[in-house]
Amino acid sequence: MAALIIAESAIFTIFVVAYLFYVGKSLTGPTPLEVLETPVFYSICLLSSSITVHLAGTFLKRGKQGAFLGLWLLTFILGGLFLFGTGQEWHRLIYEKA
Repeated sequence: MAALIIAESAIFTIFVVAYLFYVGKSLTGPTPLEVLETPVFYSICLLSSSITVHLAGTFLKRGKQGAFLGLWLLTFILGGLFLFGTGQEWHRLIYEKA
């Protein structure tokens, strides 16, 4: 799991560095600011789902199954919202901005 997290963090870091390096350097194509939007709400959903799954595990260890199920469901909803937002962003990039 640690190797997966480190690899994903490295890939994300590479994309951020590449984005910052190439901002405004294209003379013919669209700039990243013209194409990309910051999905703040969906990023908050993703980060919040990490908290809810941690809390769900904590409640499960304490034997509070009702709280566990509620937080587990909330985790799935937040993850689903993030996936929906990612799908919307890709759809916009492929079909509307192409």
